Amino acid sequence: MKRIGIEVQRLFRKKKHGMEVVALELIKELQQIDKENEYVLFAKDDEDAQCIRETEKFRINKPGGYTYADWEQWSLPREIKKEKIDFLHATCNTAALNPGVPLMLTLHDIIYLESLNFKGTAYQNFGNIYRKFVVPKAVEKSKVIVTVSNFEKDTIIKRLKVPEEKVKVIYNAANPKFNNQYDKELVRQFKEKYKLPDSFILFLGNTAPKKNTPNLIEAYIHYLNSVNNPEPLVVLDYDAELVKNKLKEKNKSELIKWFVFPGFINASEMPLIYNAASLYVYPSLRESFGLPILEAMGCGTPVITSNTSSMPEIGGDAAIYIDPYNHVDIAEKMHSVLKDKDLQQDLSDKGVKRAAEFSWKTSATQLLDLYRSMP
Repeated sequence: MKRIGIEVQRLFRKKKHGMEVVALELIKELQQIDKENEYVLFAKDDEDAQCIRETEKFRINKPGGYTYADWEQWSLPREIKKEKIDFLHATCNTAALNPGVPLMLTLHDIIYLESLNFKGTAYQNFGNIYRKFVVPKAVEKSKVIVTVSNFEKDTIIKRLKVPEEKVKVIYNAANPKFNNQYDKELVRQFKEKYKLPDSFILFLGNTAPKKNTPNLIEAYIHYLNSVNNPEPLVVLDYDAELVKNKLKEKNKSELIKWFVFPGFINASEMPLIYNAASLYVYPSLRESFGLPILEAMGCGTPVITSNTSSMPEIGGDAAIYIDPYNHVDIAEKMHSVLKDKDLQQDLSDKGVKRAAEFSWKTSATQLLDLYRSMP
């Protein structure tokens, strides 16, 4: 039996990002399949502390700390020492550089090492600087590095000069709730609740430069100017004022009527918005995995995504691929899918099958095998 520490600093925040979603899904599966080892989860206290529950084998330790950095580099090592764990699995790219025990690191991506710009928010900029400093040192100290795609594995090996045998790939998966079995009346009520149009294109916006939101807006403007009966664009997690400013720059302010901003949608309702959408567009410049691709596919929603980085590896033959730097290509592909019902059905059928090829239980089983191999 081993006593395993898992660092999940931001697991309890209400608006979870991809890395926290991945950690939460894996921990829930580990609770089901591992009856042998003991676990201590290290997380910062926050408003969603009930998302995971303690069991006989899983304890939660909530170190104090103000910033991301002081929590990870000072508060966490103190608690590790008290808990007497055998090794620590840091799940979100960075790690305590002096944990006092062997280290396993999940390195979702190394985008922040490839280029460092200051086009994001102050929080994003600080995070990039912090990761740029910490990650190479954490990689060097780690016994095992876990990443989420073969694309990212190759990138890590080349960029950080890591021995190939040190880097293991464990794919992410979509939660089973992302499926196309929801009652049509429930989907209708959801659309009514958030004042959504009957038919629409879905885009999960983001201020992070890699999410390519300005170019998607440019593509949508081109689409609106190219078709007679356009579909509205529903935009989540992006400030309407930023869209208005972009349209103003283009002297296209009147087009704002085609954009829909439903506001915050709870994670439990996300399958419903995928089910309600006619098309999901994910034109990211760079992803290590791209979990929303599988979430949309599981719901039977046709997917358009980028032909770069890991996205073709994850989407397989179940998506339409675009050049994310070419707004005309994005616009034309959106139009080609929306005007072709047979293509939509084909993408929907293939997407459901593709999403089913990825499983959190399989991923957790692979992770448990790595835990067993740790010294």
